[in-house]
Amino acid sequence: MKFSENWLRELVEITADRDALARALTMAGLEVEDVTPLGEGLHGVVVAQIVAAEKHPEADRLQICKVDAGQGVLQIVCGAPNARVGIKVPLATVGANLPGGMAIKAAKLRGVESSGMLCSACELGIDADASGLMELPADAPVGRSLADYLGLPDASFELSITPNRSDCLSLHGLAYDVAALFGSAAKLPEQSPAPVASASRRGIRLQAGKDAPRYLGRIVEGIDPAARTPLWLKERLRRSGLRPISPVVDITNYVMLELGQPLHAFDNDILQGDIVVRHAGAGETLTLLDGNEAKLDEGFVLIADEHKALAVAGVMGGFDSRVTDTTRDIFLESAHFAPAAIMGRARKLGLHTEASHRFERGVDPALPRRALERATELLLAIAGGKAGPVSMAENLVDLSLPVAVRLRRARLARVLGVAVADAEVTRIFAALGMQVETTAEGWQIIAPSSRFDIEREEDLIEEVARIFGYDNIPTLTPAGALTLAVEPEARIGELALREQLAARAYYEAVNLSFVSADLLASWGFTERLVPLANPLSADLAVMRPSLLPGLIETLRHNHARQQARVRLFEVARVFGAGDPPVETPSLAMAACGGARAEQWGEPSRLLDFHDLKGDLDALIAWGGEPQRWSVHADQLPGWLHPGRGARVARDGETVGYLGALHPQLAKALDLGADVHVLELALEPLLARRLPRAQAVPRFPAVRRDIAVDLPETVNWSQIEQLVRHTLGERLKELRLFDRYSGKGVEAGRKSLAMGLILQDASRTLTDDDADRCVREAVAALEQTCKARLRG
Repeated sequence: MKFSENWLRELVEITADRDALARALTMAGLEVEDVTPLGEGLHGVVVAQIVAAEKHPEADRLQICKVDAGQGVLQIVCGAPNARVGIKVPLATVGANLPGGMAIKAAKLRGVESSGMLCSACELGIDADASGLMELPADAPVGRSLADYLGLPDASFELSITPNRSDCLSLHGLAYDVAALFGSAAKLPEQSPAPVASASRRGIRLQAGKDAPRYLGRIVEGIDPAARTPLWLKERLRRSGLRPISPVVDITNYVMLELGQPLHAFDNDILQGDIVVRHAGAGETLTLLDGNEAKLDEGFVLIADEHKALAVAGVMGGFDSRVTDTTRDIFLESAHFAPAAIMGRARKLGLHTEASHRFERGVDPALPRRALERATELLLAIAGGKAGPVSMAENLVDLSLPVAVRLRRARLARVLGVAVADAEVTRIFAALGMQVETTAEGWQIIAPSSRFDIEREEDLIEEVARIFGYDNIPTLTPAGALTLAVEPEARIGELALREQLAARAYYEAVNLSFVSADLLASWGFTERLVPLANPLSADLAVMRPSLLPGLIETLRHNHARQQARVRLFEVARVFGAGDPPVETPSLAMAACGGARAEQWGEPSRLLDFHDLKGDLDALIAWGGEPQRWSVHADQLPGWLHPGRGARVARDGETVGYLGALHPQLAKALDLGADVHVLELALEPLLARRLPRAQAVPRFPAVRRDIAVDLPETVNWSQIEQLVRHTLGERLKELRLFDRYSGKGVEAGRKSLAMGLILQDASRTLTDDDADRCVREAVAALEQTCKARLRG
C-alpha cells in the first residue's frame, strides 16, 4: 500500500514530522517498508514554456530552445526527444541545486550559450520517468515555483499491511488509525448523492448467492472523450504507485485509494440487457484487459450481461467491454464480494491486481454506494456527462452486520499488565470510528463494518495496546511454574540429529512446503498429490510429496553461484493425499562436488554413493540397532540411478532411498556434476535402543576368516542379515574385507572374504566352538545364497 504523505495530512491532523509518523505507524502494526522523499530541494525550479526551438548546428540530437520563464525569454540547449514549441515544462534556473546534487550554472554546449536546464521528472526526484521532459498541463502558470504548483515537497510511504487490516488499504481507513495515534480526529467529508440528470438505467440480477450479495451500478451518458485527468489527481496516483491512464480509469483508481472500494467501468454501448452476476460455466473463457484469455471454472464469479461475460468479479475487467478513447456512455459498477469467493482466483489466472488484493482481504460491505457516488461526482466534474439513477440488487441475509463486543476493564489490565485510564480507552475507540458505550464492568464496542478483524474481546485489547503504545507497556518476567518436557530415552531428539548432520559438514536448508506441479512431474511424482485450493502462485500450487525436489532446487541455486561442493539437508514434513492429508516427517540430504574439502593431505576425488552411504551408516549406528537396517538394489524409484541407487529398509519395511540422481533427471535439471541424494522417513531413524549398562566382556573374542564365491546378484546386505540371524548373539561383528571377481572365479560369480568376530559373555570360546560357528554360517550361505567355500 503506497500513499502520499501530503494527501494523508489533508485528511487528518498530524502533529509530528515524517520520521515520527513512520515510527508511529510501524509501532501500531502498520509496518512502514519504505519512505521515498519527492521533490525536495526544488528552489529555483519554475514552470516555463518553450516558445521557439531550432536544431543545434553542431549536434543532431540537441535543440536550441527559447523558453519563457515568466521574467523574460531564456536560451536553453536541450536534448530531450519530446522538446517542442508550446509545451510547458520545469525549468531549473541558474543557481538551482537539483535533488541529485547537480548545480545549475550558465554554460556553453557545443559553442551555444545555455542559461538553465529543462528537466525530466527523474531529474527532479518526482518520478522514475527519465524518457523525456516532464510535460505540465497547458494551464500551468508560467513563472510559478514548480514546488508550489505541484504541492511539493512530499513523500511516498509504502506500508506492509497484514491481511487482517484490509481497512487500511485506503486513505480514509488509514486516517482513523493516525487520528487515534496522534490524538486528533479524521477529517472525512460526507458524501452527498450525485445529481441525476438521466433516466437511463440497467437491471441487475444476482445469481451467485452469498459470493456476491450486493451490486450497484449506474449509467453516465455523454462524457467528453477528450477530457484530461487534472494534475492534482494524476500526482496523487503517481505518488501512490499507480500510473495515470485516462479520466475514467484514473477516477476509479483514485476512489479505490481514497475509500478502499474497487470499481470498474464498462462501455455501455457494448452491454446488452441486464447485468447478471453469476458463476462461470465449466470451461468458459474471457479475454481480459491485459489481452490474455482466462480459462474459468465454476469457482469464479463473473459480471455478465444477458449474452456474454464482461469481467471476472473482483479481479479484472474484460477486453471487449473496456472503456476506450471514443467511449461516451459508461456503466459504472460498485459491488461487494465475499472474500472467500475471490481468494486465490487472481493467482489461479497468474495475476495480482489492486482489486483482488482488497477483495481477498475483505472490503466494507457498506462502502459500494458511497464509492459509486464519489466516483460519479468526480466523473461529472472532470469529463462532464449526465448521471442516471443508481440500480442496486442485494441479498441482505448474506451480508454480515457488526455486532457488539464486550471489553472488561479487569481483563484489559490483566492482559496488558498496566492500567489504561477509562477516558483514554474511550478516546481510542472513538478515534478509530467505533461506537463506544460504557458499562459497569468496562465497555460495549460496536466496530464499523470495515473492521472485519474485530470479533472478540482479545481483538479490542489489541487495539488498545497498539494505540496506547507498546513502549508504554512494562516488560515483566512471566510468573508461574514451568513444567519441563522430558525427552524420551527411546528417541533421538531432532535437534541432536541436526547437530550431528552439521558436524558432518552438511548445511541445513529450509524450503517452502509448496512446489510446482511441473517440477514434481519432472521427478515422476504424479500420484497422491495434495493441490492447494488457494496457492500463493501457480509455481507453488502443490504440497510437496518429497523433500528432494525443493532441496535440489536449493542445491542448483548454490551450484549456479560457483559453489562446487555443496552439502545440504532438510528435516521437515511431506504430504500425501488423504482426508485429512497424510503428513510424514522426513529427512533429506543432497550432496555434490568433492568428497573432501580442497586440501593437500589426500588426492581430490568426487563424492560417490559410498560416501553418502557412510553418512547414513553413521546415523543408523547412532540408534544402536544397525542390524535392523538393510539396503537393497531393487524397487528403485524412477528418479534414482538404476546402477548407483539403493532402497533402505528397517525390519524389512522400506523407509527411504539413497543414491545418485538418474542421468536424465540430472540433465533436465541442468545439474552438471553427479548429485547424490538420500530421503528417509524420520521416525524410524530417530528410534533408539534404550541405553543399558553392561559389564566389559571378561572373555576374549575369537576371529575366523572365510572366503566364499557366490552369484553376483547376491548383495552384501542379504549375506550380512543371513549370517547374523544364523549365529545370533555369538556374532559380535561381521567385517567384509575383500571382494574379487576374475581369473579363477566363474563368470557371473564373485568372491567375498569376511571376518567373523565371535564372543560369548559366559565363557571363552574354544576352537571347536569357533569352527562350529563357521560351519553353520557356511551351510546357511550354501543353502540360501548358492555360495561355495573357497579353499
